[in-house]
Amino acid sequence: MNHYDSWIARHIPQCDGKTILITGASSGLGFEAAQLLAGRGATVIMAVRDRAKGDAAASLIRTAVPDAQLHLSTLDLADLASIGRFAEDIRDSHDRVDALINNAGVMAIPRRLTTDGFEMQFGTNHLGHFALTGLLLPLLLHTPHARVVTVSSGVHMVGRIDFADLQGQRSYSDWRAYAQSKLANLLFAYELQRKLAAAGAGAISLAAHPGYAATNLQMVGPEMYRSRMRRAAMVASNRIVAQSAAMGALPEIYAATAPSAQGADFYGPGGLFGTRGFPRKVRSSPASHDQAVAARLWQVSEELTGVTYRFA
Repeated sequence: MNHYDSWIARHIPQCDGKTILITGASSGLGFEAAQLLAGRGATVIMAVRDRAKGDAAASLIRTAVPDAQLHLSTLDLADLASIGRFAEDIRDSHDRVDALINNAGVMAIPRRLTTDGFEMQFGTNHLGHFALTGLLLPLLLHTPHARVVTVSSGVHMVGRIDFADLQGQRSYSDWRAYAQSKLANLLFAYELQRKLAAAGAGAISLAAHPGYAATNLQMVGPEMYRSRMRRAAMVASNRIVAQSAAMGALPEIYAATAPSAQGADFYGPGGLFGTRGFPRKVRSSPASHDQAVAARLWQVSEELTGVTYRFA
């Protein structure tokens, strides 16, 4: 049997003594990952944008896992000041982060701007996690064998980085902007691994994608557009095609915990054209491996966020 076949929740390694930080932990993939990892003994830092939803999610996890070790903290990835406060809180309250799972995101929404004036999808999905990872880097480098897992999407395959119009000011398409942000996630993950390796760091950077998992992520865009047709299509697709959020969370959990996982690995579902199934190592697009684009995106991201990575 292939190593990856039927890798399910009971195969998650014990995580006693480990601290795992998950963005977007109040619902969807982040919630499922938080619950599964808490069940394996990890101390889970739940980064949530809405504190009330975070409290409700933590309560549900504690019902399922009575001895769950949870730390709830507010984080708005669309606000650099919020990211700075959150990172400072984590550095002050924790002496280690064994895995940072950059999971949160927005998908295919009308054009909106972050607090700092970035296009919302690029600003949240990429720049927010870029800033967060950079601000937590000292803690990650201090933790032996730490991992950074950045969650992308199969949609990255049609993405391209438009340096002439990163913020979609000249021309905006919700799905094109989403694909750009998900390609940016992979370019960041691979470039981070190259920089960690060059610095001789013990930490590694990996990526994952959930396939097509039924979460509330698909509903946000239709609701913002106030489109009954879009919403009905998403509801039907989620019921007929999608796998569960718990299954969709397995690739990022595998990347964060599996002993065999290595830097620059990319994990996703192994069945039905990568949309569903158990996690396995998968390939990403040629564009995601363009080192010149990755280096330029890194420089632009440091300039836009004001966060400079220091690997010493």
